[in-house]
Amino acid sequence: MTPGVTVRVPAKVNAQLAVGAVRPDGFHDLANVFLAVGLYDEVTVTRADALCVTCSGPDAAQVPLDATNLAARAAIALAERHGIAPDVHIHIDKDIPVAGGMAGGSADGAAALLACDALWSTGSTPDELLAICAELGSDVPFSLVGGAALGVGRGEQLTPVDVGGTFHWVFAVADGGLSTPAVYGEFDRLTAGTRVPEPTASAALLDALRAGDTAALAGALSNDLQAAALSLRPSLAGTLAAGTAAGALAALVSGSGPTTAFLVADAESAEKVADALRTSGTCRSARAAVSPAPGATVQRP
Repeated sequence: MTPGVTVRVPAKVNAQLAVGAVRPDGFHDLANVFLAVGLYDEVTVTRADALCVTCSGPDAAQVPLDATNLAARAAIALAERHGIAPDVHIHIDKDIPVAGGMAGGSADGAAALLACDALWSTGSTPDELLAICAELGSDVPFSLVGGAALGVGRGEQLTPVDVGGTFHWVFAVADGGLSTPAVYGEFDRLTAGTRVPEPTASAALLDALRAGDTAALAGALSNDLQAAALSLRPSLAGTLAAGTAAGALAALVSGSGPTTAFLVADAESAEKVADALRTSGTCRSARAAVSPAPGATVQRP
């Protein structure tokens, strides 16, 4: 009997999230520069009599434990491809904020997929796993590969991005989540009647990443969903202001929010900004982390 398999998987931050107009299929074309950051979930998969999902850690009560969970959907998708029953117990040790714009659910889907592939010895190729990831959701492929990448299409078509150094971040976790579809819907409302430009990757941002230049990256960060997130959650403006006042070089909403991300100069600055945010009364908690980080990785005994 194969023992359980544990996979560690990172959160992400969008250094750039350029959003095009809504497509006929309801999605948006994106130019999405992902960075994996060192906040992790761990997903452990063991054989069981039937598929079940459990979760522990901060905000575990907010994680769905039925077949809507991306980890469960990943197990089902892989099992169907290989004609086997998805009879596994999936346990998620959650440390990535839930519904926070950091791809925590997508991370769990990628981790469960990799763990089930190892548990069942399916021999799936990386391309086959990425194809399943793309079926599961726009952010899932990046959660599998990690590092840094440009995602186009819905964000699922990835090209690796070179990173020439380590970048330090602080993430402020808000009370409650924000629905990604609701934020995109608000983006559509705010941009109705205007020409939304085609999304393109910022050359200045890619150059800053390649050079490992924190100051240049601070000047190039952008998120086209930020106005929509702030419209739905105006209190986030106070969090952004508090982090900036504490010395962050740049501040933005992470993805669809409501987690906010602060780029800082170094580890010492990260602790200073995190401490200031924790005492500001504008967020529930603040965490320091670095990027880039590796993607989903099987943890060896």
